Amino acid sequence: MTQANHARISGENLPFLTPDDVLAAEHRIAPYIHRTPLLSSSLLDDWLGHRIIFKAEGLQKIGAFKMRGAINTLLALKEQGRLPQKIVAYSSGNHAQAVAYAASRLGAEATIMMARYVAPIKRQAAAHYGAQVHLEETRADAIAAAHALQDKGYFLLPPYDHDDVIAGQGTACLEALQDSPEKPDAVFATCSGGGLVAGTWIAAQISREPIAVYGAEPLNANDAARSFREGRIISFEKEPETVADGARALCMTPRTFQYIRRLDGMVEAPEKDIIYWTQWLTHLLKTLVEPTAATAMASAARWLKTQPKGCTVLVILSGGNVDPAARRDIWGKSLLETTPDVYTQGT
Repeated sequence: MTQANHARISGENLPFLTPDDVLAAEHRIAPYIHRTPLLSSSLLDDWLGHRIIFKAEGLQKIGAFKMRGAINTLLALKEQGRLPQKIVAYSSGNHAQAVAYAASRLGAEATIMMARYVAPIKRQAAAHYGAQVHLEETRADAIAAAHALQDKGYFLLPPYDHDDVIAGQGTACLEALQDSPEKPDAVFATCSGGGLVAGTWIAAQISREPIAVYGAEPLNANDAARSFREGRIISFEKEPETVADGARALCMTPRTFQYIRRLDGMVEAPEKDIIYWTQWLTHLLKTLVEPTAATAMASAARWLKTQPKGCTVLVILSGGNVDPAARRDIWGKSLLETTPDVYTQGT
């Protein structure tokens, strides 16, 4: 094993990003993205007895925060005179769209490797943005196919295991902290491979007063929570089953784990909570919320049950891309008859 490969596996000698890296990313990507709004619901705040502020990344270009990391990585390479002409990525959906869109904006070719069972609307969107989409049997097969093209000279743009991706993802939290009229006591972001939560933790360090940062994760896909508790990276052998399709990563990487282990905690959400909050946030905020995004609220609601009334929480809603078939499943039975004040007392 070479020294470089050993460092990649063990996490040794990996750079540690600072808020300055996120600030640089914010400046770099500003002309290419939307500065998404902060949303809230006074009714929800009254029900829960807490102030909840939502960063609505479903209103981002391509409908998810992934655009931030993808465009930041390519723009950073362009600044260095190393913008690749052929890019490959593997994805469960939103990263595919982000890479396809970012590559098209900068005149590069994108090839996307996806598992056959990903949401059709997400793979169709990637193709619409100009990418060549190849379907493999499993997520592991898609990753292997992407690495095979990397060996042939393509630039591999991973969904989270890259410093410029992490810095770009952190700009969502940075913007929210800049735009919010009040400092949150805690920030919640959904964790899959760890890029968004890592960037969120880095961005939160810009505050002069401490802000707690928590990772949110489906209970059915809780490799990050288990890794956090055990102090070592836990991996799934096959993609976990969860309605939060953007949180089905097999494991984190040493690069993202070095930030996740510094979080204030990981909070796991059962599937029923994720579906419940997908419905309620869509209703209250009047915007599309995908289950992966709702996982952050489901976890925040569980955490708030242990806190005194009057907390202010920032929830990063990671995206709003919902496949029509998934939407039918999510809304197969309306859960709006049980209001959040009642629901949270019973969960």
